[in-house]
Amino acid sequence: MEIRDFALQILCGETLDVKLAAPSSALTDTSPGEALRITVPTRPANLQFARPRTAPNMPAPVAFHDPAKRAVAHHIMANHELQAAEVMAFVLCAFPDAPAEFRMGLTNIIFDEQRHTRMHAERAAALGLNFGDLPVNCYIWKKAQAFESVLDYLAGLPLTFEVRNLDHTLEFEEYFLTADDKRSAALMRVIHNDEIEHVTFGLHWLRQLKPADQSDWDAYTSNLHWPLRPEVARGDNFQRAPRLATGMSEEYVDRLEESTKKGERPV
Repeated sequence: MEIRDFALQILCGETLDVKLAAPSSALTDTSPGEALRITVPTRPANLQFARPRTAPNMPAPVAFHDPAKRAVAHHIMANHELQAAEVMAFVLCAFPDAPAEFRMGLTNIIFDEQRHTRMHAERAAALGLNFGDLPVNCYIWKKAQAFESVLDYLAGLPLTFEVRNLDHTLEFEEYFLTADDKRSAALMRVIHNDEIEHVTFGLHWLRQLKPADQSDWDAYTSNLHWPLRPEVARGDNFQRAPRLATGMSEEYVDRLEESTKKGERPV
């Protein structure tokens, strides 16, 4: 199966099962095609992007004792993971001239995003809420529409949203443990470990594609599009260890940690 066809399956699939399906055969990249920018992914009726401010907010940590609130949290995170898969598929279609090794590596990360979506959806269902029962937002997808290059993607998704998730996954693991929901906590730890690998991939390709005389930090910040900025790449509790585990330098992590002002939050 061609990488482009797999990306279009995710972007144009009319059911969740199709969007989360594995490739029908081993992936090849002999026909990446012309650049194609899809403005809105096809989704089933119950997962269409909702009007602004109609999707539920993330429940407060103190509410996680209520299984219904934990289900809402998983529902929101399932949508975040699905959007990530869709954005990655968008990048594969929009930038067909990207290095073949990058494109193949990105498909492997898409497999993780598909799996994360299923994990959250299944956990929400176990807690009494089917994925699609609540309105969902398009926060991550909308930000991807500003990507004009692979470097923009690297700065925006793996080095901002997924770096932020290095904090959030540990925070939510603690929220679930406090609520004695060990299954949900274990899910967050699995995703946390995957996020380290995803950020490692993003950092590697930032270094490969940036000008040789440009620092990692300058390459990162110069390819961000407002309102994305370094402050967004952190959660409530800044975690140094997982950032360093991705290969970030101490100086880079220091610069991120210095960005203490909270950025715009996904909703």
